Amino acid sequence: MKYQNLNQYRTPKDFRGKSKLTVQLWWMVQATLFAWSPQFLYGWRRFLVRSFGANIGKGVILRPTARITYPWKLTIGDYSWIGDEVVLYTLGEIEIGAHAVISQKGYICTGTHDYESPDFRIYAQKITIGAKCWLATDTYVAPGVTIGEGTVVGARSSVFKDLPSGKICIGNPAKPVRDRV
Repeated sequence: MKYQNLNQYRTPKDFRGKSKLTVQLWWMVQATLFAWSPQFLYGWRRFLVRSFGANIGKGVILRPTARITYPWKLTIGDYSWIGDEVVLYTLGEIEIGAHAVISQKGYICTGTHDYESPDFRIYAQKITIGAKCWLATDTYVAPGVTIGEGTVVGARSSVFKDLPSGKICIGNPAKPVRDRV
């Protein structure tokens, strides 16, 4: 077969980082206790994700519509904000620095497939978002990317390569356009 042959696909052993039972339990908790919690219960949502192994700093705002695949692969620094409908696709680790903002509908994606392998092999790479960054509405961040401290990524931008600190970056792919003052 010239392209992927999905009957050969296998999820690597221990890829999720926890048992299938733990994964299913988290998804049930996220779909109910997390998602149905009133907007102002940030402490409750911090408690829930910490209970599943996330490293969450003090004062972090997690909106009830945010989605976290595997919280045990997530670190968020103090006073950061995770907006409505943000997806933290933690097949690999995501590390978000203190005072960072990921605005609504952001998609932080640590996992992908090897499109050249017949078995469509899955893999994950860590994403690091520096302290005091702002990822504006509907941004996409690809596996393996590091965004430097204090950088702003403009609305609807896609980040496929590392971005330096202290810059304003826009576009698809996102590129620095000027310094952040």
